[in-house]
Amino acid sequence: MQHVLLGGLAVSRIGLGAMSLAASSDGGADDAESVRAVHRALDLGVTHIDTAEIYGPFTNEELLGRALRGRRDEVVLASKFGAISHAGGGPGHLDSSPVNIRTAVEGSLRRLATDRIDLYYQHRVDPAVPIEEVVATLADLVAEGKIRHIGLSEAGAATIRRAHAVHPVAALQTEYSLWSRDPEAELLALTRELGIGFVPYAPLGHGFLTGTVRSADGLGADDFRAGNPRFTGENIRRKRRGADPRADRPPRRAPRRGRGPP
Repeated sequence: MQHVLLGGLAVSRIGLGAMSLAASSDGGADDAESVRAVHRALDLGVTHIDTAEIYGPFTNEELLGRALRGRRDEVVLASKFGAISHAGGGPGHLDSSPVNIRTAVEGSLRRLATDRIDLYYQHRVDPAVPIEEVVATLADLVAEGKIRHIGLSEAGAATIRRAHAVHPVAALQTEYSLWSRDPEAELLALTRELGIGFVPYAPLGHGFLTGTVRSADGLGADDFRAGNPRFTGENIRRKRRGADPRADRPPRRAPRRGRGPP
């Protein structure tokens, strides 16, 4: 397995995104199978595993805590905060206030059964809290040893620069694949300039680029893709044509027998 640096954090080039393990926004697999998948990834040399408190919520981190028992030191463990408000708003409410960050990290440490999180991301930028205040709180957690490195997810260029000026940002996580190439406009050059690692999520287009998902039909009711505009209606038909121009063509007629023209 090849390794790369996210800032100063060494990780396997291929990581394991854990969102679909256990109960999650993708419907998930059963726990035993999920644990086997984590162990198989470790055996193959994967050292970078990514989760978040919102996955489940909470159950994904709990499962990883069990799966990594006895193997925690083999892993660069990433998690995320800020998509759950612990002050009463609950899941889906952005909250990157200092008190919420501290509540979130304590919960993640407990569920993951660890004393530190190697890479801790702000899951989404909270417009109500200046990024400088967010990063200052995270820098305190680095000093306390509760997290080792700071990450941002789906942040814009100006926000990244402001955050990095307060404390080095190790990684930016943003969707990037053959069907989602927005980072090429600005973010890839910026991360190279600042020495920030780039972590693409959904590199297989949430399954579309594997060729196994051609419509929302058959997806479970708890699978977020069932209501995602990319997977419905004319959108998915256009994407099928882009991936395989022959996909929606009617079958060709068999040639007629005989010597003359039809």
